[in-house]
Amino acid sequence: MTTLLELVRRHTESHAGRDGVAPTPISGLSAVRATTPSGLLHAISHPLVCLVLQGSKHVTMGAQGFAFSAGDSLLITANVPTVSQITRASAAEPYLSLVLELDPAVIAELAVQMAGAQDADGFPVRVDPTDAETADVALRLMRLLDRPSAIPVLHPPLVRELHYWLLAGRHGAAIRRLGWPDSHAQRIGRAVAILRRDFAKTLPVEKLAAVAGMSASSFHQHFRTVTSLSPLQFQKQLRLIEARRLMLSEGANASSAAFAVGYESVTQFTREYGRLFGMPPVQDTRAARERAREPADF
Repeated sequence: MTTLLELVRRHTESHAGRDGVAPTPISGLSAVRATTPSGLLHAISHPLVCLVLQGSKHVTMGAQGFAFSAGDSLLITANVPTVSQITRASAAEPYLSLVLELDPAVIAELAVQMAGAQDADGFPVRVDPTDAETADVALRLMRLLDRPSAIPVLHPPLVRELHYWLLAGRHGAAIRRLGWPDSHAQRIGRAVAILRRDFAKTLPVEKLAAVAGMSASSFHQHFRTVTSLSPLQFQKQLRLIEARRLMLSEGANASSAAFAVGYESVTQFTREYGRLFGMPPVQDTRAARERAREPADF
């Protein structure tokens, strides 16, 4: 019988882009492949579950770090900044994982039908062994890719079932908060969606607070509680992460990348880029390209 690892390997070999991400026709579901260990990868993650099938990875959020490998799942329950690094991968045994973004609407529907859970701690990043039920649903989702005509009919109940098993697990209470109607997480999520879409624009805090239905002071407080960043820091990281992508993937120079993501001063861009990534743009992109050319040690 074909395993989940074999299906993800086959899909990524055919569909992975230069960044190693292989989208699927199922909304929110993608696979990831890497044949060499990576440098530090900065991102502001969506709420998601990541099932690691081969290789190893390390993720840091704030002062806490998490190492995980084949058989483990990473769960992120908020829009938070993370720094990740693939630590074990080779051409013979690439790093392979399956990622599903969590859907608050599905969570809200299921939470109404499921027994209540006690409040969870507020930390939004967790790593645990993958439950057998979660892996089984993931396998059935990947099998659908060989039957495209079945995807529209059969994938919604499978995605719902996967969310069910996550809610039924030890971190169900943390996930459940994503679906609470008009919760702080949901209201901040509306502002986050605007920041993700329009990060290159000037976005007054008052406008974002109005979208969240909060006063400016309350919005600041709850935004930091949910994301660990202020709205300005959140937007700044989105801009810098996109600028780095433009330079590494599309060959943009530092000044054009800076202006493309909304900076008006290249000097300010260079200073803030160095604070986030540890070195100036030109030096960082040169180092990243050199790492990409290096052969793996195993």
